[in-house]
Amino acid sequence: MTAAPLARINPVAQLVSIVVVTVVLLVSVDPVTPAIVVAAELALLPAAGLRSPAALLRRTWPLLLGAASVGVVNVALSGTATPLAGLGLALRVLGLALPGVLLVASTDPVRLADALTVHWHVSTRFAYGALAALRLAPLLAAEFETLRLARRTRGIEAGRNPVAAGRLLAGAAFALLVGAVRRGSRLATAMDARGFDSGIVRSNARGSVLRRRDAVFVAGTVAVCAVAVAVSLAGGTWHPIFAGG
Repeated sequence: MTAAPLARINPVAQLVSIVVVTVVLLVSVDPVTPAIVVAAELALLPAAGLRSPAALLRRTWPLLLGAASVGVVNVALSGTATPLAGLGLALRVLGLALPGVLLVASTDPVRLADALTVHWHVSTRFAYGALAALRLAPLLAAEFETLRLARRTRGIEAGRNPVAAGRLLAGAAFALLVGAVRRGSRLATAMDARGFDSGIVRSNARGSVLRRRDAVFVAGTVAVCAVAVAVSLAGGTWHPIFAGG
């Protein structure tokens, strides 16, 4: 289990906070609200154990690329969108995705499964199936690196040819997909053999407790979102999505 300070927060409390942030950012289309929310999320990155720039970049480069693409594409294809509006859309993407990065980086999947079954009474079949999937996810990254190195050893490289690079990437993705399906089938058979699909109500050996700090964390999330909306309102930039126009 990670020793990151954010790991002390119950996963259910983190999920509730994610819902609060998601609702606020989906409603607001102005750039100020997501900017304040993203700033607060970035401040939590060290608490999730993402202190070094290299670790942060490894976790977030797809988000940065996706957010930049959303902003640029909307400005380029829309005749009315301004660069400020594109920045607002990019910030919304970051604000919606970063909480997931914080959750994954700081939370033990076992604690997440326990919290879901204890507090939200989620089906154990679903919760521990999701747990198994999270446990297997790092293996995909390791297998991709192994496949890349094996192809490189055999002299199969794209060089500077983007078409060849895309073709090699597609082949690697297909190989990973086939391996993941086979591993998932074996895992499902093993779980069924151990009674995960018996229908009998299962007990929980570790348990999950909601503490005062969890309530404080959720309240802090609500406060940050409220401040973001209040600042946007005070600055005259608040523009809810249901207002249209």
